[in-house]
Amino acid sequence: MGKNQEHYITTYLREFDPLTAEEMASLRPTLAVKEYPRRAYFFRRGEVQKGLGFLLEGLVRRYYINDKGNEITTGFNKEREYVTDYPSFIKQRPTQCFVQCLEPSIILTIPYPTIQECYQKSDTFQRYGRLMAERALTILNDRVENFLFNTPEERYVKFRTEQPDLMERVSLTHLASFLGVERQSLSRIRKRLSQQ
Repeated sequence: MGKNQEHYITTYLREFDPLTAEEMASLRPTLAVKEYPRRAYFFRRGEVQKGLGFLLEGLVRRYYINDKGNEITTGFNKEREYVTDYPSFIKQRPTQCFVQCLEPSIILTIPYPTIQECYQKSDTFQRYGRLMAERALTILNDRVENFLFNTPEERYVKFRTEQPDLMERVSLTHLASFLGVERQSLSRIRKRLSQQ
């Protein structure tokens, strides 16, 4: 990847403003950039995620397989978002999830030991790590509350309002799974809303 890899690493390091030049220099050699074709996996169930992913380009979905053998989509990540099963990553235990690329994707990874080392050395990194943990908790809490308090139609409208850019990028099958409805039910919801 050469020049492009350096460009992607520089782009990622801007996320950590205001890291010092020395902190950036120590972090840079540990970062890796990899291209994934559509349908490729960033990680699979049973694996320990050794590096935290940051999506530079593309789109991925996170899912698990339930006791009936069905794929249940639990989330999507797009450009400039982290790609992880955060609780499993932090504990370095095997994940129950799959993360699959829905589009050709470029993912930068930062190794787990590097993250721990940066937390000890950098106040900026500590703050960033706290914000990342808060975001992961918020996403999880929002998803639980969405299922507890909203109807399937309300969940669809919320997704459409909050993620309009994903409406054309995510298949109806994956979106239905994420919203907890059958594909046919989601088609009826979309048709009903379009007639209002």
